[in-house]
This record gives sequence, structure tokens and C-alpha cells, in this order.
Amino acid sequence: MTLPLTGLRIIAIEHWGAGPYGSGHLADLGADVIKIENRHLGGDASRGAGPHFLGENDSHFFQTFNRNKRSLSLDLKQDEGQTVLHRLANTADALLHNLRGDQAGKLGLTYADLSPYNPKIVCAHISAYGRDGERSAWPGFDYLMQAEAGFYSLTGEPEGPPARFGLSMVDFMTGATTSTAVLAGILGARETGEGRDIDVTLYDVAMHQLTYPGVWYLNEEFVTERVARSGHPYAVPSQHYRTADGWILIMCQSQHFWETFCDLLKRSDLKEDTRFVGPQERYENRDALTPLLDEHLGNRATADWIAVLGGQIPCAPVNDIAQALDNPFFRDRGGVQEVPHPERPGFKLIANPIRLDEPLPNRPGPQLGGDTDDILTELGYLDWEIDSLRGAGII
Repeated sequence: MTLPLTGLRIIAIEHWGAGPYGSGHLADLGADVIKIENRHLGGDASRGAGPHFLGENDSHFFQTFNRNKRSLSLDLKQDEGQTVLHRLANTADALLHNLRGDQAGKLGLTYADLSPYNPKIVCAHISAYGRDGERSAWPGFDYLMQAEAGFYSLTGEPEGPPARFGLSMVDFMTGATTSTAVLAGILGARETGEGRDIDVTLYDVAMHQLTYPGVWYLNEEFVTERVARSGHPYAVPSQHYRTADGWILIMCQSQHFWETFCDLLKRSDLKEDTRFVGPQERYENRDALTPLLDEHLGNRATADWIAVLGGQIPCAPVNDIAQALDNPFFRDRGGVQEVPHPERPGFKLIANPIRLDEPLPNRPGPQLGGDTDDILTELGYLDWEIDSLRGAGII
């Protein structure tokens, strides 16, 4: 069988999270993702991201986002480096980068720059704030977007300070959004014979994730605020509750789930209580319901309640990272894969969530410039030309 993206070639000029996350999905599904890195700058900055390393110019962080890719060391600021890029672009379906907004034009990464060498190429630009406008030269990271887009105001307890997500979800959403856009651009180019520029920014993606709370404000000027216990802004009960040994998350998003929940708890009194009889009543009396459920659920351990409620109503244990990754359900689903890393036999990564009817590729992230000679040979460079480029510091 053939992986879905076998035959696609993607040039990736990327670092840290958003770009590598997006191109990583393409690589896992069979695309030939060629990661251009400047050896003089140490390559992708995440190669040096601690605290855990795998020899020189490699880290756990880097491996997280760069498996199944190839690395070409290349200095794009030199004319000879641009020549290599143009020859590579002639063979590629798309170029993806996540540099600062003003860098694409300076480094010749736009459709106008590359279309003379390949009119079908799609140029996807991930930046913090876009390639145009007053912030085009601004650096930007995930946490900044969470702050400005209002995420901090929705995370944590109401009486606590502003708080961010525990993970860099804006980076990851931006990468996933861009991978979809790249595939759409390639499909379009195959139909029309013309590629294009595609822009996706961390800022726009963060704002887009405001979704229904954003629509509530735009139309009703209703400002959604934090709810205790990470509660849903409207549905009740939909938050975490205390158990005898920790916490459990209950999500009764419908009247059916609420009534089933009460039946499973053997608490018909709650179902019949006029304060909790319907969704609006429970919303208005959330603070009265929470201690009642805390008291009842606190009589048994979380695992016991999962055994009673699981499959009947939406519920989950509130785990830490160790508990989440050691969960037998996750392990049985093949959620952890071992990658044959040369510095660390049995190195473990979290498996791609896309499951096919055949195994996904399982190569570790590349060594810095480790595929340079092979890629240049594929482009038609002779051995002496490769040696010359290396001697001049181009590769």
C-alpha cells in the first residue's frame, strides 16, 4: 500500500513549534519533507532546546516535531544558496516556513520569487502577525497570542491571576491549519497549473479559536468569563468535582445526560429538585449544585466512579501527564511508538493521532544536514559541485 501523501515534496524552512508541527503531519502521512537548516546558525533552534538532549544538535523537543523529515543544510542568504533553493523548488509541490513576517520577501520565499522556477508551487507563510502591516517585523510566540486573544481571561479559577493553557495550543492549531491550507493549495495548483501564496498567522488563528464566545460578544456584547472548576460557560454540570482520591470531570451537556447521571448516582432528589430541573435552572444554580455533587462523589475513588459512569455519561479522570501517558487505554491504542534513534535506542514519541490501515513511517528526526548530499544528488549535482558548495560554506 502507498501512504496518502507519497510523491509530495514539501520544502520546510522552520523552527520551534508551529511550522514543524504542521509539516510533521505531512511527513507522517508520506510526504517528502525537506527541512532547510542553516548550519552556521545551528539549524532549527529547537535542536538546542533543553532540558533533555540526544547528543550534539539534537533534543527531545526537536524529535517531537521532526520525525520522518530530511535535513538539507543551506545558507539562503548567499547567491549560491538561492540557486540550490530554485532547483529544489522546481521539484517541490509546496514551501512552508514560519519565519518572522518580513523575512519571506528578504529570503526569496514568496510565490513571485519561486514561480519562475515552478509555476505550480504553493508558498505557505506562517508568521506571528502577517507579512504586511505595522507588525510584520514583530517576533511573536504562542503565549503572546494567548494573552492578546483573551485566552488568559478564560483559563484558571475566577479569583486567580490570568493564566495560559498548559500547552502551546496556538502553535499547534496554527500548524494544523497550515497543513490543511497547503494541501488545499496543492489541489488547486494541480487543477489550474498555478500555485499561490497562503498566509496563516498565530494571531489570526488564536482569534479564530474564540469561536462561540466570540460570536456571543460580537452579537450580544456578552463577555464570557472564567467559571470555577474549569466549568463550561453555560452547561451544568460540566466541570470537575472532588472524589475520595482526586478529581473527576463530568459533562452533562444535555438533559438526557443529566437525568442519566442522577439515576446512576441514585439521586432522584437532584433530578426532581426545581433548582436543577432544566438547563437554565442548573445554570442559574450552579453554585448550589457543586457542593452537593462534591459531597456525593467524594465518597468513592475516581476509578470507582468511572466504572459506574463510564459509557453512560461523558466523564473522565483528571490526570497529570504521567497518569495520562501510562493509561493502559492509551498504550493499548498504540499511542506510544518507539523510534530507532541512533543516540537513544528505544526512544519514545507520542504516535500521530491519524490512524491508517497501514503503518505510518517511523524514522527519527534528521541529523543537522544529514541528508544534504543525497538531496543535492537527486537534484543533479555532481560530487565535485557538492564539495565546492561545502567548501564555500553554502551547505
